[in-house]
Amino acid sequence: MNHILVAEDEPRIASFVESGLTRHGYIVTVVNDGEAAYEYARSGAFDLMILDLGLPITDGLTVLRLLRAEKVDLPVVVLSARDSVADTVRGLESGADDYIRKPFGFDELLARVRLRLKSSGGQPEERMLRVGDLTLDVLTRRVLVDGGEVEVELTAREFALAEVFFRHPGHVLTKEQLLSQVWGLDFDPGSNVVEVYVRYLRRKIGDHRIDTLRGLGYRLRTESRASNEGPTDQLAGRD
Repeated sequence: MNHILVAEDEPRIASFVESGLTRHGYIVTVVNDGEAAYEYARSGAFDLMILDLGLPITDGLTVLRLLRAEKVDLPVVVLSARDSVADTVRGLESGADDYIRKPFGFDELLARVRLRLKSSGGQPEERMLRVGDLTLDVLTRRVLVDGGEVEVELTAREFALAEVFFRHPGHVLTKEQLLSQVWGLDFDPGSNVVEVYVRYLRRKIGDHRIDTLRGLGYRLRTESRASNEGPTDQLAGRD
């Protein structure tokens, strides 16, 4: 399992990146200043670093130059609000492997991370996730039901929600956890978007597969078939 260092001093962005990468099976450590980023990055404990240039104490470019001067070959993806061509060139010439401008989409960041890990020989993330008779293919973004007999088409957001459930089968996931991991920076705590998308997902993979535990959250069942007796948890029900 790949271990990623995120050096970002803006808490909301750091949380957004951390939750997204964790949802995709990565181990994530977050630091919020350049001094810590430098010390962690040279420890040899990480497979990749996502680096903000505007860090306090020591800026990101200095961190990058120090690491490369010491022959630390850790792959580095720069994530920065500095969006001029000159800034991009400066970052790449200082030793960055990739450069992403803020604001950014998580899908783009994830694609860059996967590419850099692959090219550096990092461990590939698990591709096929199986829960009962359901299969989710992370790379092709397909979901197969009934033991692979039926392929279901999901929208990007439905797939992201399904992936969270597949990575935590049998676990109760709260509305807040799902909002954070699927909708990230854009979520409104008072929104009913989770309820709506759980309903969409049930229609496509089977209503019986996702339990609602009232006042607690949602749970993807680990058994293959619907039970004739209904949920065993007295709090469980349907939306």
